[in-house]
Amino acid sequence: MKYLLNKMRKIYRNSRISQKLFLSFSIMIVIPAIVVSFLFIRIQETQLYKDAMTTGSSHVSRLNEQLRSKMDIVENASSTALTQKAFVDFIHSNMLEDGLRLVKFRQNQFEQMHNIIESHELINELSFYVDNPNLYEIWPEIYHYDKFWPQDYWVTLRDEGGAAYSIFALQDGDYTLSYYRLVRLQAQQQLRPSIMEIRVNHNAFFSDLLEETGGDFFSVVMDGKSPSRYVYNSEHEFVQHSGEELGEIFGSIYGQLDVLEQNSPIKVNVGDYTYYAIYRYIAPLDAYVVDIASHQALMKGPRSWYLLVVAITVCVLLLIMLLVSHTTRRIFRRLDSVLSSMRKVRKGQLDAKIDTGLDDNETGDEIDEVAINYNKMLDEVKGLMTQVVDKQLIAKNAQLHSLHSQINSHFLYNALESIRMLAVVERQPAIADALVSLGSLLRYSMKWRSDIVTLSEELANIQSYIQFMNFMEGRNIVLSADLPDEVLRYTIPKMCMQPIVENAVHHAAPLGGSLRIGITVRIENSQLLIEIFDDGVGVDPNMLTSLHDVLQGDSDTPIVTSKNGLGLENVHKRLQLHYGKGCGLWIDSVQGKYTCITIRLPWKNVNLGGW
Repeated sequence: MKYLLNKMRKIYRNSRISQKLFLSFSIMIVIPAIVVSFLFIRIQETQLYKDAMTTGSSHVSRLNEQLRSKMDIVENASSTALTQKAFVDFIHSNMLEDGLRLVKFRQNQFEQMHNIIESHELINELSFYVDNPNLYEIWPEIYHYDKFWPQDYWVTLRDEGGAAYSIFALQDGDYTLSYYRLVRLQAQQQLRPSIMEIRVNHNAFFSDLLEETGGDFFSVVMDGKSPSRYVYNSEHEFVQHSGEELGEIFGSIYGQLDVLEQNSPIKVNVGDYTYYAIYRYIAPLDAYVVDIASHQALMKGPRSWYLLVVAITVCVLLLIMLLVSHTTRRIFRRLDSVLSSMRKVRKGQLDAKIDTGLDDNETGDEIDEVAINYNKMLDEVKGLMTQVVDKQLIAKNAQLHSLHSQINSHFLYNALESIRMLAVVERQPAIADALVSLGSLLRYSMKWRSDIVTLSEELANIQSYIQFMNFMEGRNIVLSADLPDEVLRYTIPKMCMQPIVENAVHHAAPLGGSLRIGITVRIENSQLLIEIFDDGVGVDPNMLTSLHDVLQGDSDTPIVTSKNGLGLENVHKRLQLHYGKGCGLWIDSVQGKYTCITIRLPWKNVNLGGW
C-alpha cells in the first residue's frame, strides 16, 4: 500500500499543471455528482425491487385463488355425479343379466350422468372404474377396474380421505389434470373399491396461467411429487430468452421451495443471470404456483440510467478538459517558453535565454520576473564555468611543466656525472660509443616540440638507454621487444615508458647479476595494454601495497618528487591528465621472481591535451 501511494505521488508530481487542474475539477465536481447519481439509482433499484416483489406476490395469490376456484368446480361436479345413486347401483350390479334393463339404463341414468358432464365446460371426461365381473364396457364412462393404473391407487385415496388430485393424470396425463375419488367399498374384502376419475385439460384448468406471454413475471406450476414435471406456457418471452438454461433455472428454484417459508422470495444464480421467485403452495394439488422474474429484466430501467449518467459524466469531463486546456494555454504560454529554455540548457545550450519582450523600465508579472532572474543566472553560470576551466588548465599546465623539469634534470645530471667520472678514471676509447648513446638520449629528452611520440620512437630511446647503462655499469641487461608494425605507429605520451625501464634497471637487477626486460603489447576491452616485465628481485609486499594506494589516489593532487627521483606516481598521474582516470599504471610483482608494470591507454588513440 505504501509503495502504491508513493507511486501515485510521483505520478502526480510529474504531471503537467493542466492535468493537475483537470484532476482537481474532476474531484470537486464530477466525482461527487457521480456518487450522488449512483446512490439515487441504487435507491430506485431497491424501491423497484420491493414494488416488483409486491406485484409478484399479488399475482401469485390471484393465480392461487383462480386454481382453487376451479378445484371447487371439479369437486362440485364429482359430488353431483355421485348423487346419481341409481347410476352407481347399476354399474355395480349384473349388467349382463337383462338387456332391457341395460337399454333403460342407457336412456335414463346414463343420459342424466352424461348431461351432468356436458353441463360443466371445465370437465373433459368422467369415468368410473368398477371391480365388477358383470360390468358391460359399452360406454367410455364405464370401465372395469383392471383398466385402471396403478391397481393399488385406491389405498392412497383411502389414506388421503377418499379423494386426491394429480396435476398429470396417471394414465396418459402429460397435458391432463385428474381428480380421483372413491365411490364405494365392496362388501367382500377380496374385491377392490370403485374409483371415479374426472379429467380436465391443462389448457382449461390453467388457462389464466397459460394465456400469459409477456410481463416481468413468468408463471409456472411445479408438481410437488416430481421435480421434473411443470406446467407453463412455452410461448412466453421468458422461455425464449432463457433457452437451454430453463431446466437449470427450474431445478435451482425447485430445490429451495419450502412450504413453511413460502412468503420469502427465492434468489438463484444461473449462468450470468440472477432470478427471483415468489411462490404459493396448493395443498390439494400438492403443487407450487411460482412466479419467476429476471433481475436484469426488472432493473432494465435503472441500468439504462447508469448509461445515461456515464454519458453525461463523459461529456462533462470533456468540457472540463477543454476549459482547463484553454485556460492553461493562455495563462502558462510564457511559462512554456521558460520550460523550453531550461530543456535547451540541460542539453548544453547555455545561450538559450528567454525573450521577455520587456522594456528597461518594465518589471512585468511573476512569470516575467522568473525569466529575468533566469537569464541573469545563465550569465553567472557561464562566467563561473569559464573561471573554473581556466583554473584547471593553469593547474594542469603547471603540473606538466614541473614534470618536464624533473625528468630533464634527473636524467641529464646523473648521466653527465657518470660519463665524467668514467672518463677521468678509465680514459678508454669505448667512451665514444657511450657518447653516441648519450647524445641520442639527450636529443630525445630535450626535444619537447610535442608531448606525443610514436611507440617506435619511445622504444628506440629505451634501447639507447639500455646500451648506455650496460656500458656505464658493465651490466648484462637484455631488452626484448617484438611488436607488430601497426602498434609501433601508435602514438603515446613521450617518456611514459622510459622511467619504468629506468626503475627496473636501478632496483630490479640483483647485485652482480643479469636482468631480462621484456615489452609486450595486447588489446583488451578497447584498451591498449603495454606490459613491461623484468625477472628481477621484485617488490617488497609492503612497498607494493603502498604503490597501489598511491596509484589509486586522486590524479588532481600535486605531483611530488620521491626520494629516489621521478617516481611511478608521476607517470601514472601524467597519463591520467591526458586520457582520464580510466588509464594509467598497474603493478604486479612477486618478491624474488618478477615485476610487471602495465600501462593502460585508450585504443582509439585520442589525444586529450599536450604540453
